[in-house]
Amino acid sequence: MSKPIKICGHASGPNPWKPIIILEELGIKYEIEYIDFGNLKKEPYLSINPNGRTPSMQDPNTGVTLWELIEQSAAIIDYLLDTYDTTSKLHTTKTPDKYYQQQWSYFQMSGQGPYFGQKAWFTFFHPEKNPTSAIDRYAAEIKRVLGVIDLHLSKTSNPYLTGKEVQYCDLMFVPWNSMVPFLMGEEFVKEWKDTYPRSWGWNEKLMGRATVKKVMEIKAEASKGH
Repeated sequence: MSKPIKICGHASGPNPWKPIIILEELGIKYEIEYIDFGNLKKEPYLSINPNGRTPSMQDPNTGVTLWELIEQSAAIIDYLLDTYDTTSKLHTTKTPDKYYQQQWSYFQMSGQGPYFGQKAWFTFFHPEKNPTSAIDRYAAEIKRVLGVIDLHLSKTSNPYLTGKEVQYCDLMFVPWNSMVPFLMGEEFVKEWKDTYPRSWGWNEKLMGRATVKKVMEIKAEASKGH
């Protein structure tokens, strides 16, 4: 019997929940170790992730330990797919489809994650009060990212980024997209629905998945007090 895979991350941060959603979708046992921000740059966590960020993963079944940058979860997700998605439920190894999936996963890591994260930083955590130019810049980038997805889905008429079925690259967008009302204000939800309807519908389908609901409930409970 396989042992649970351990995911380390801060409870309120979005990035550790990306591999957790993949684990849920694949039906793989896992456990979560919550790391406080103050302990990220200390041992014993630095021996797991020398970059002092989350998420990180330890697989006792293979002895593999992997870590990520703060806005990314690519190596961990790639590993989970290669090792455990043996029926290709969430990914394909066929050309060119695997590259279409990769391009959207890279867009999530290089576009959505960093821009959404910077909006959070300058709105809520930056020590300089009201850095409006930065806030406005990253608010515009959030809209741009949603618009890119909306345009793509409109042109392809597909419900998901690479076709008729949900894939890992769709699911990677979930944790940061779930924070859009927090980042942009609840009033932006109507603008998202009206201006980017395909993107909105795609996100609603993802958020309605049983696996995603379960993970978001775990995150909400774990984030209390953070």
